[in-house]
Amino acid sequence: IFADVKDGEPILFDDGKIEGIITSVSEDELRVKIVNAKETGSKLRADKGINLPVSDLSVTGLTQKDMQDLDFVARYADAVNVSFVNNKEDVQQLLDKLKELESEIGIVLKIETRKGFDNLPQILLTAMQTYPVGVMIARGDLAIETGWKNIATIQEEILRICEAAHVPDIWATQVLENMAKKGLPSRAEITDAAAAQRAECVMLNKGPHIEKAIKLLDRILRRMQNYQRKKEVILERLEYAGDMSMKQEYA
Repeated sequence: IFADVKDGEPILFDDGKIEGIITSVSEDELRVKIVNAKETGSKLRADKGINLPVSDLSVTGLTQKDMQDLDFVARYADAVNVSFVNNKEDVQQLLDKLKELESEIGIVLKIETRKGFDNLPQILLTAMQTYPVGVMIARGDLAIETGWKNIATIQEEILRICEAAHVPDIWATQVLENMAKKGLPSRAEITDAAAAQRAECVMLNKGPHIEKAIKLLDRILRRMQNYQRKKEVILERLEYAGDMSMKQEYA
């Protein structure tokens, strides 16, 4: 990436918890000025993600390790997830490799960059050469890459584009995360889980209370089936409001 990034471009670490600006670039080093972190200081541990949301990176496609892993995946897996899909060439490279391996396993394309979102129609048209294929709305990296203020409308547009293409969606990232990790959901998480009814699939992250989280998600989605089908609102009889009574007194 050292040949691609430029001075003045933003760089984010650990799901955007630490924000910086690149101040200088050399062949094997970036100097970064940190512009946002916790007031008490932030710790950056190993194996945390790095995002370069506006940089035009030439890094793309399958790595050499991906190619080796696909030999195993094609023989034993039902589907393969592809991270950081940026363009139709990334998809075609995967399809060519699977054809070479004589494999027809399912494909899930993770949309988690601005470039991936911008190129989504071409990505879908290329992917639809095979079946089955789906899209994961990877909202964590996608929010960082496109800006927090934009993620609500962008996830909505991905849902609508995929519905038009008859390609199923996976609603992912932090769904009922507090529930899975701590055993108690936040109010915002309940609303988010309910909105997931508009996708075909929901992904939960692991945690000590994951079984409780799955049961709660199942109850929420079963109830929401009476109110929402994809982007269509279902005007059913109100389940709880039907028992309410309101008295009017006239002077």
